[in-house]
Amino acid sequence: MATDVQRNVARESFYAALLDDNAEKLYEQAPCGYLSTTPDGLIVKVNQTFLALTGYTRDDLVGRRTFADLLTVGGRIYHETHYAPMLQLQGHAREIALELVQADGGRLPVLVNSVLERLDDGAPAVVRTAVFDATERRAYERELLQAKRRAEESEAHATDLARTLQKTLIPPAPPQIPGLDIAAAYRPAGTGDEVGGDFYDIFELSDGSWVIGLGDVRGKGVQAAVVAALARHTIRAAAVRAGRPSEVLRVLNTVLLQGDVDRFCTSVVLFLRRIDNVWHAIVSCGGHAPPLLVRSQKDLSAFGEPGTLLGVVDDPAVVDTAVTFKPGESLVLFTDGVTEGRRGREFFGEARLEAAVAANRGAAQSIVDGVLDDVLAFQGDYPRDDIAIVVVGVEAATPAP
Repeated sequence: MATDVQRNVARESFYAALLDDNAEKLYEQAPCGYLSTTPDGLIVKVNQTFLALTGYTRDDLVGRRTFADLLTVGGRIYHETHYAPMLQLQGHAREIALELVQADGGRLPVLVNSVLERLDDGAPAVVRTAVFDATERRAYERELLQAKRRAEESEAHATDLARTLQKTLIPPAPPQIPGLDIAAAYRPAGTGDEVGGDFYDIFELSDGSWVIGLGDVRGKGVQAAVVAALARHTIRAAAVRAGRPSEVLRVLNTVLLQGDVDRFCTSVVLFLRRIDNVWHAIVSCGGHAPPLLVRSQKDLSAFGEPGTLLGVVDDPAVVDTAVTFKPGESLVLFTDGVTEGRRGREFFGEARLEAAVAANRGAAQSIVDGVLDDVLAFQGDYPRDDIAIVVVGVEAATPAP
């Protein structure tokens, strides 16, 4: 009869054999490929999972091929220049993306983790490598790249459309009006290629009077440009029937409230009419800074009332303010990209605007250029908001010869 010692020895031997068998099965049937190579890359051991992934047999690989032999041309170059040196220096390499050339010539995307084991004296002994099938991950990455590319193309297309649309919001050049001196400028925010919501327009009515409209749609991008186009064309259409600027702004307010987009804007509309060789101006503002009336270098003042923001309430407070426009006098219309231009926490402000106008008083173009240059310089030539400026002045009478 077996003694207890003999039974314990037999039991330990059974479990040791079972564990060895399970360990071998785990190695062979692991969810990733395993292979062991000599320090110079010669394959000395490989598991069944790796063989199944690549289509090779053990006789094809063990003692015959190096790990680098199984890589694509680009992979072999990367192996020699990065992968192998990394192993020597760090003793490991993790999540290296490579492609294995399979037995049938196909390519298998894989992620590779390797560890370099050394002898007691520090000499390299064996490289153990785990190989993970990255086919689905690579396909997912390609889908992400394609989706990113499609999104970028769509965004670029939308931006091109918005820029094209925005060009229609800005007249190519102010019209030539006998007796008046007109100049204008528009500068988008940022580097100059962003799409914004500022607009201006100058056009003639059938009775010979002229209309200047200028405004600022809140926000940036395609939607702001669309609303700016809507506002500009609404001002044109409403001015044909309206007798006063305030009526134009009320029509614009109604259109914005009925629109599908949740946007509001500020706007200023100026009517100019010549009667008996004298220019008369009527201005109305909807939530917009009143124009600056320049009578002389020292006589500058706001002309009109700011009024109520458009596209917010049903009955905005907009009033008309009239003035007789004398030779040598000017009106400066501007969006808040001028006065609210920032340098840190400091605004350009009304005082700097008045100083720029006073310093460049004279021709309309001189005022526009001087104000724009000062605002851009104040912000380091990187405006945080769009800038639109329109200056209209009555030409001084030419003295008789």
